[in-house]
Amino acid sequence: MKGRFRIELTAMDVFMVRLFDTIDEGNMPWLLAAERGLREAFGGDLIDLVPSYTTLMLHYDCLRLEHGQARERIERALDRLEPAGTELGERHEIPVWYDPSVGPELSRIAERAGTTVGEVVRQHCARDYHVFALGFAPGYGFMGLVEEALATPRLTTPRRRVPAGSVGIADRQTAIYPLLSPGGWNILGRTAVPLFEHARRGEPLLRPGDRVRFVSIPRDEFVRQGGDTTSLEEAR
Repeated sequence: MKGRFRIELTAMDVFMVRLFDTIDEGNMPWLLAAERGLREAFGGDLIDLVPSYTTLMLHYDCLRLEHGQARERIERALDRLEPAGTELGERHEIPVWYDPSVGPELSRIAERAGTTVGEVVRQHCARDYHVFALGFAPGYGFMGLVEEALATPRLTTPRRRVPAGSVGIADRQTAIYPLLSPGGWNILGRTAVPLFEHARRGEPLLRPGDRVRFVSIPRDEFVRQGGDTTSLEEAR
């Protein structure tokens, strides 16, 4: 990967390694390979390494490594980088109850796309989404890329309370809220999968490089799985 990456100093002991300039699903094998290579190169001198859509943030122990030594390790690790293959992380199927009571933006997205609510659900469930990064809340995975026809800007005024399990779209990203929190994404439905519980145990269900396929389920099945049918409006 020689010449394709840039190393940017963002703090005294933090480098931002920029591999790409645009978000693309094809980035993930390279980002995962870079993550593995950098972890091996730094070993016990690494404090944290956070992959994202196009970058990796590397935090090293400045008491054990000088600035120049850390930069040299990055350059050596990435100089001849090649993905191990096209395989990424785990593939997860996430059951979702799509309904206006828990997905109030279903109609808005359908209207923008010039289609029906049923078609919005079908398209949202029709492909695997790559988990690009974790953030915002424990277990919250930023996923993409949503079909362009479904891409919808964030709400002008974010909600103060979005229930746990809410599945939303923002532009060409999709995500699941792992716990009750504020948010401005367009909500399509809800899942009973306990993402926050996994994160609290230190075992996040979703990790960068994983793939997610949403599966539409009826209300009865959602309830059987332990889902909360309280409408989004009532959850305010």
